[in-house]
Amino acid sequence: MSPTLRLMFMYVLFLCCLSPCAADLCNWSGSGLAREANSRTVQQVRLRCTEGSVEWVYPGQALRVVLEPNLSSARHTTVCIKPFRSFNGASVYIERAGELDLLMTDGGRPEQVFCFPADGPQKPAIFLLANPQRDISQRAVGFRYELLGNRTTTPNLGQSVLQASCRPCNDTELLLAICSSDFVVRGSIRNVSHNAERQTSLVEVSEGRVYRQRSGVFERHTGTIGVPGSSSSWHGHIHTLLQCHVKPGGGEFLFTGTEHFGEAWLGCAPRYKDFMSLYQSAWAARQNPCEFPLD
Repeated sequence: MSPTLRLMFMYVLFLCCLSPCAADLCNWSGSGLAREANSRTVQQVRLRCTEGSVEWVYPGQALRVVLEPNLSSARHTTVCIKPFRSFNGASVYIERAGELDLLMTDGGRPEQVFCFPADGPQKPAIFLLANPQRDISQRAVGFRYELLGNRTTTPNLGQSVLQASCRPCNDTELLLAICSSDFVVRGSIRNVSHNAERQTSLVEVSEGRVYRQRSGVFERHTGTIGVPGSSSSWHGHIHTLLQCHVKPGGGEFLFTGTEHFGEAWLGCAPRYKDFMSLYQSAWAARQNPCEFPLD
């Protein structure tokens, strides 16, 4: 049976006989070996969070993952998934209006991020079709997922549907960035490295202060006991596009941006003294959208 006919056959069976699977609110982990050898049912998983993970070891037949977060009032227009580095044994399809669109085949580039729109009337669903192989050893399928709102800026992670911008932020965007960004960090650029394959740059930030962060991207390094002048400081890395041509520079910056799959992505990054001058003027005129520490 050709792969196309096999996929159509499995999807018709899915419409006729679903087999629900237990899962927590955000993550699911299961094995295809738990299914009967001659079973034609499709395992179904429903996840209720805006981010989490799916791990399917020894994949067999097919798995359908429905993303339906509990926050029904929130508007999510984009779904992004990032396959695990060990992804092996299945192809990934996106279900739209009763049809399946191929998103990724087995053996694709590891850790590439795939994004697709999810603004239709139906809940976004991901359909995994196991590849027919006799040797099922060392086979595992897994990915992390994120549901993004319509105001979220997504960097160009592989085949993202949204693009990050390299242009400088204007005054209004700078003032809003400290209110709505996933992270707001003051610090200096210690080093900048480049990845030609991913078309990204990695900015190493140190000796700063973390005003806000959504996860633990930036970590505090404690000083050395007994060493005069040694104190704790923050340290972390921020991703940006290679085309932005970020270079090391002296002085302090205020870094803001978004976090995706445990990585920080650069948004606005003015010099700290320039931002403070702007914020103090806005504060005096009562035009600051939110409060920021004046230190």
